[in-house]
Parts: sequence; structure tokens; C-alpha cells
Amino acid sequence: MTSLSDFIHRFQLQLPSQSPHLAGNQRNAAVLLPIICKPEPTLLLTQRSLNLRSHAGQIAFPGGAADPEDHSIIATALREAEEEVNLPQDKVQILGQLAPLDSSGGYCVTPVIGLISTPVSFRTNPAEVAKIFEIPLFDALSLSHYRYLDIKRRNHHHRVYFYWHQEQMIWGLTAAIIYRLAQQVQKSF
Repeated sequence: MTSLSDFIHRFQLQLPSQSPHLAGNQRNAAVLLPIICKPEPTLLLTQRSLNLRSHAGQIAFPGGAADPEDHSIIATALREAEEEVNLPQDKVQILGQLAPLDSSGGYCVTPVIGLISTPVSFRTNPAEVAKIFEIPLFDALSLSHYRYLDIKRRNHHHRVYFYWHQEQMIWGLTAAIIYRLAQQVQKSF
């Protein structure tokens, strides 16, 4: 890929056929994959607060569990991004979503892809986020940068993906989401 418009074109050619509405019979969650529209586009990530009960200190996208008042899974992703990194909902242009993934915590997590025009200033909610950082989008979408480990947990085989960017190890569900996005845009041609 050579440009953000190429990425958008490829992504939109491969949109999954999933309803944006919440399923009533499972624990739903959503994450926002914020793509910052710079000359060299970036993907915004967070490091979770060390004080959290689960996944403390891990690299993640802004996101979390659906609230009863969320009218869609996209609304969940936008609300959570606003709560965690102070991203105003009206600053996000939604491109679409990836098919949901099951998390180790028992959630059905839907990744929502959104474009963020610059300038925008982010601010962490220290109760949830230790820091915010960006990685180059096209570097993150290079499948050759990923490694994986196959593990067996609760009699099920799982593939755990890993991706290193500078000192940051991105792994687990976050890496799996980026890897899935990379696969989707790579197979468009």
C-alpha cells in the first residue's frame, strides 16, 4: 500500500457482512482503531493503566464493554474512545468494522475503523490509560512483521500474534485485530 486512499479503497472493498447492532445474548465490546490522517498515517494505541484489574499495562485500542444505553457497537467504540483518550465523537469518520473476535475475557469484541483528521489533541484518562502512542499504519499492516505462538488453553488451540514497534510489544487480541485488518486489505487485489 502506498497511500491512505489506497488503504480506504482496499478496506471498503472487503467490508465484512456484519450487523452494527449489539447482540442481546452475549457480552459485547468494541474497540476503535483510530487512524490519524497525517502525510504518513498512524494508528493510535494506548497502554492500559497499571491499576486496572484485567490486562493492566497491556497495549490496546481505546474500547470496552457495551453499555445498555449504547444504540450500536459503533456507539460503544466512540463512547469508549472519548472516555479513554478524549477523542470527540464528531472528529471520527467511521469507515466500517471488522468481524467480531472473541476475547479471553469472554467478550465478543468488534473492531471499528475510524479516520481522525488532524489537528486533534488527545488526553489520557489516568484511571484507564497510562499513555497514548502512535505507530505507522503501513508498518503495522505489513504481515511479515508479525510472529505468532500456538498455545493450548482449556482444551482449545489458540494462535497468539506478536508485533514489535520500537520498545512496544503489541500482542494478543490487539495484535490479532491489526493482523486481521492487514489480511483484509492485502487480499483486495
